[in-house]
Amino acid sequence: MRRLTLAAPFALLLAACAASSTVSPPSPGAPAAPSAPSAGGRNDAFLDTLQRRTFGFFWDLQDPGTHLIPDRWPTRSFASVAAVGFGLAGYPVGVERGYVTRAQGAERTLATLRWLWATPQGSAAAGMTGYKGFFYHFLDMRTGRRFERVELSTIDSALLFGGVLVCREYFDGAGADEREIRALADSLYLRADWKWVTVRAPKVSMGWSPEEGFHSYDWNGMNEAMLLYVLALGSPTHPADSTAWSAWTSTYTWGTFQGQENVQFAPLFGHQYSQMFIDFRGIRDAYMRGRGIDYFENSRRATLSQRAYAIANPGGWAGYGPDVWGLTASDGPVDGTFTVNGRQRAFQTYTARGAALGEIKDDGTLAPTAAGGSIPFAPEVALSALKEMRRRYGDHLFRQYGFVDAFNPTLTDSTFRVQMGKIVPGVGWFDDDYLGIDQGPILLQAENYRSELIWRMMRKNPYVIRGLRRAGFTGGWLDGAPR
Repeated sequence: MRRLTLAAPFALLLAACAASSTVSPPSPGAPAAPSAPSAGGRNDAFLDTLQRRTFGFFWDLQDPGTHLIPDRWPTRSFASVAAVGFGLAGYPVGVERGYVTRAQGAERTLATLRWLWATPQGSAAAGMTGYKGFFYHFLDMRTGRRFERVELSTIDSALLFGGVLVCREYFDGAGADEREIRALADSLYLRADWKWVTVRAPKVSMGWSPEEGFHSYDWNGMNEAMLLYVLALGSPTHPADSTAWSAWTSTYTWGTFQGQENVQFAPLFGHQYSQMFIDFRGIRDAYMRGRGIDYFENSRRATLSQRAYAIANPGGWAGYGPDVWGLTASDGPVDGTFTVNGRQRAFQTYTARGAALGEIKDDGTLAPTAAGGSIPFAPEVALSALKEMRRRYGDHLFRQYGFVDAFNPTLTDSTFRVQMGKIVPGVGWFDDDYLGIDQGPILLQAENYRSELIWRMMRKNPYVIRGLRRAGFTGGWLDGAPR
């Protein structure tokens, strides 16, 4: 997987990482974090370094012909449609931070949107990029067509549309390029036929393929599909039924894990992806009104419960502690069971690791994006974790484009044969790759914490506003939004 040459790479910043400090988490009943970050958080030199390096992944590695973003790098890779969405949302970050000019950001965005709009859509099994306005999960980097037999993915398309709509709001100038960005963003989003993917009404199917038709599974339970349902409900052209949201929330699991009471979902990405785009602070649907919190607080509690789990460390994995934690979907070292320090241990390569009530998937492999994507929810613990991970593991973990995808401090014996990455003797296993879908949460959530940029853009978007209202959300910023 992976390859690429492209625009001039960014010079790596050499700012030193500030020493971390351990902060005790708030109690389960504590109020949500303040709506605005402190000046100290906004001016953090470590975040300057982290964001610039992570932004470089999306800017440097975009294919010059298809404008797609690789799923991973430096391993040769297909493109990830979700990573394209994260890249699109990241270009305004680059403009605001001064990494690129506004003209450069608009040019890159416009080229991407033009390509997405012009590529073929149809029901044929080969030669297509998508169908009914949706896109295949993975695309060939050079041709832009469906990669092998992957599915048409509703969630990856929704994450793409999230980035598209961020650009619609950010590039609001009167010039021809920015006007075209807005027109193409509208066209791409409005083309998606959410009615077509609602095959077991009112829930949305996970996907479709020409060979097998619709998947047998719909989107249920707390996960990354909050954004999907908001966009499906907000469409003026092909919307999902108004009962879709309540049908989805009826499948939630509420419970207590590691002292935190919230809706359960084990991997942290499910608590982060939608909130990279939508500001859920102070707005509530019927479900959360009944629980007395909002989804932002729910994700804060999920973050704190994962940290508490790492401190408790029931699996006895090496390295875990108050500033080294984070389970989510990520790479891993090897598929198999081995004896490590006299104990049988099962490991996996890529999988959705996590810890919640009723589900523990933990093989000692940690992903920095788990903490990075939670910066706005619990900055007092997420930032100290990121800084400590960089301090402790240095260039093994933090390199050209920021944090590599994952590491495992338990595997320190280099005689073990791993399938990916490498074992540094006496230190641990470290991935060699960066993953686009794990780079995105770090870049975007750091910016939401510092300036609320992505949230501010989407609070203006009429489709998001309509979707939230059709889902039954009220309160906070939504009450003052245009109707």
